[in-house]
Amino acid sequence: MSFRTLFVAVVTLAMTAPAAARDYVSLAGSSTVFPFATIVAEKLGQNPAFKTPVVESGGSSVGKKGVCDGTGTQFIDIGNASSRMKPQELKYCEGNGVSVTEIKVGYDGIVLANSKKAPLFQISRADLGKALTAEVPDASGTKWIPNPYQKWSQLNAAYPDIAIRVYGPPTTSGTRASFAEMINQKSYCDKDKVAKALSVERGDKKGKKCRAMRTDGAYIEAGEQDNLIVQKLNEDESAFGIFGFSYLDQNSDTVQGAELDGVLPTFEAIGAGEYKASRALYFYVKHAHVGVVPGIAEYMTEWTKHWGDDGILSDAGMIPLSKVERKEMMDRMNDLPVLKEGDLID
Repeated sequence: MSFRTLFVAVVTLAMTAPAAARDYVSLAGSSTVFPFATIVAEKLGQNPAFKTPVVESGGSSVGKKGVCDGTGTQFIDIGNASSRMKPQELKYCEGNGVSVTEIKVGYDGIVLANSKKAPLFQISRADLGKALTAEVPDASGTKWIPNPYQKWSQLNAAYPDIAIRVYGPPTTSGTRASFAEMINQKSYCDKDKVAKALSVERGDKKGKKCRAMRTDGAYIEAGEQDNLIVQKLNEDESAFGIFGFSYLDQNSDTVQGAELDGVLPTFEAIGAGEYKASRALYFYVKHAHVGVVPGIAEYMTEWTKHWGDDGILSDAGMIPLSKVERKEMMDRMNDLPVLKEGDLID
């Protein structure tokens, strides 16, 4: 018996016993991907040949770590994420002997929202990043200091004269990671000459340290349940919240998205690339579970039935992939190429 044959036999035996205790697909991860993954799971569950997959939330970090934790049905089969896997996360996978394939399923905008009872907020991405990053340059432009801005009007007299109070996701969230990269780092620290120079001085050429969010009460971690943030905004007209576009779309009767650099977060603006605070949505499927846990391949195929321009996922607020990207992802579902570090950009 060859080493390869022996290895496959061992993995199959290791998977077969616990598989009898779980005959459904198990997923966890991003709260942004969660509603879309749930729609797909429920559609698959209408097929009597398969049980409805169980989808849990918890944040992108939970999804990416969870799918990499190990092989065996005590571990999830698919990890959902609204931020792409990073090289160090993939190394954790490889260290546990786990191979995955990355599937992009669509796009989503990140919005800064407030109650419709309050005025529409119009702000630049640079000022938004400056308001929420943990440190900013001092008045002399020679050193970093804890963010001193307490009111929006201190950033720009045209902004409301109210306290900066923003509810958002925790550190496990892909939404937070994407927001901090796009807004704090790339829109503020990378564009502001003083901040950029000071970043270089402290050995942070790319400005990644600017991704740190304030911890003085201006930014408030509100957990992974975006609906709770919407509830907070309805209770407090002076507060703002950060979450995915789909939650704005679902609650458009009570909350509104702020204009960022003059562009409102709409389905059309995000799809056209005009609204710049947007990101891709992913899931990561574990190779060793495909063909062992029933329904994984069929779950992936179910996505392809609903992710088009007129599909139920776009109706729920997900921005569709282009036809070219959809074809590429369908090929990945069939071929299951192993994700390698060279495929990722840190």
